[in-house]
Amino acid sequence: MSDNRNTVIVGYGGHAFSVIDAYNEMGKGIKYYTSIKEIEINPFKLEYLGFELDLNFAGWGRDLSYILGIGDNNTREKVAQFILSHSKSILQVVHPNSSVSKLAKIGTGVFVSNGVIVNAFAEIGDYAILNTGCIIEHECVIGRAAHIAPGAVLAGNVNIGERSFIGANSVIKQGVTIGDDVIIGAGSVILDNVENNQKVVGNPARIIL
Repeated sequence: MSDNRNTVIVGYGGHAFSVIDAYNEMGKGIKYYTSIKEIEINPFKLEYLGFELDLNFAGWGRDLSYILGIGDNNTREKVAQFILSHSKSILQVVHPNSSVSKLAKIGTGVFVSNGVIVNAFAEIGDYAILNTGCIIEHECVIGRAAHIAPGAVLAGNVNIGERSFIGANSVIKQGVTIGDDVIIGAGSVILDNVENNQKVVGNPARIIL
């Protein structure tokens, strides 16, 4: 495993565990974690660096790179922007058992989990999460800080807005556009465009309050 002295995971819960595991599988390592407080469950034996939002956070004065371990879309985006405002780098994590086309574009701070497929000319926005086994077909565009949950399938030319969440095992028809801040329930089948700030569930999908 490569030198891990300069790498920090931001957040240290369940999603972070998957990210750390993927990063380790890449042959790399993480030494530190940040959290509101030091936690008792520390399966990777990382050192507590503090909380990045504290005024006296030690990380800003050191030569460190950061990995996003936060699953919540809005929090993930805000924390990423805060880290970048301190002129620190945010790393991609791409599991070696994923399949990412060389013709795809992957943004800053993206997490690509185990078994993910990303096909030609797809564009994955900054801080996005492509979770276990999801399929991103040709020419899809995934917005900043969007989260594609395990097993979701996006057919070709699908557009996903910023901070939207696509639930596990959902299917989105080719050419459909999903707006910003949308929540798609698990197992939904999306045949038509969805506007911003909607919650959609079912097969066929329907809007819920």
